[in-house]
Amino acid sequence: MIVTVRMHADEVDIDEALVGRLVAGQFPAWADLPIEPMASSGTDNAMFRLGAELAVRLPRIPGAAKGVAAEQKWVPLLAPHLPVAMPTPVACGGPGEGYPYPWTVCRWLPGANPAVDDLASPEQLAADLAAFITALRRVDPAGAPSSSRGVPLATRDKPTRAAIAASEGLIDTAAVTAVWQDALRLPAWSGRRAWTHADLSPGNLLVHDGRLTAVIDWSIAGVGDPTVDLIVAWNLLPAFARPAFREALGADDDTWHRGRGWALSISLIQLPYYQHTNPALAANSRHVIAEILTDSV
Repeated sequence: MIVTVRMHADEVDIDEALVGRLVAGQFPAWADLPIEPMASSGTDNAMFRLGAELAVRLPRIPGAAKGVAAEQKWVPLLAPHLPVAMPTPVACGGPGEGYPYPWTVCRWLPGANPAVDDLASPEQLAADLAAFITALRRVDPAGAPSSSRGVPLATRDKPTRAAIAASEGLIDTAAVTAVWQDALRLPAWSGRRAWTHADLSPGNLLVHDGRLTAVIDWSIAGVGDPTVDLIVAWNLLPAFARPAFREALGADDDTWHRGRGWALSISLIQLPYYQHTNPALAANSRHVIAEILTDSV
């Protein structure tokens, strides 16, 4: 899906013509390469393919612009430690042509986003995801930025409850409130701070022949409570593949249920906000909420 409607009040208009002018003006060696908008359910950045080997990624909103420098610094440092590919930066562009933010040129990565209801080998994908998360957690966190999602789940209470109120008529608000309240009763993470991607959603994963081949969008990665990376168990993996994923990560009951709370909170906040502007993301949010309600019975 190529998002063509505005998703945010402070969103910048981005199209192929703008990308062409930015590339030609700042990287003239690539000026003659074809530019193609890429299908994505992403909300913070617009992605364009540049020729056969490159991609251009431009923040849509001020908050996303802050992630450009972080990705430029940390992706090359993390990449050698991980078992899958990452979008290695090739160049960093700056404001121009009326566009106000820094932007990235990175290597094009082959593969496709996994489809929740059409996974070639869910158990294998679960194993690949667990191996990726395990490897990421082993990377030395010294000097790394803090993750905005590596925090106690209770910090999400106010926006989550506001989202539940805004979802009246869309979902069973009483049921999700009960699950959310149970999640808030869980003890906070007391383990070692570790690296976390923090946004392991289908749109940030690439697969080929059923195997995980790449993880993209590292703009909110950082260290903290790594529980948030468990969200992929509900936003992508089917119920029968979750036990193996959980076992591979050694998640105890509190950690597993806290991860489920993160998945619920993220999806609850996304659903009313994106229900009219990003159908793919809204559909995945509904999917997660339904899976968690079933899982909680």
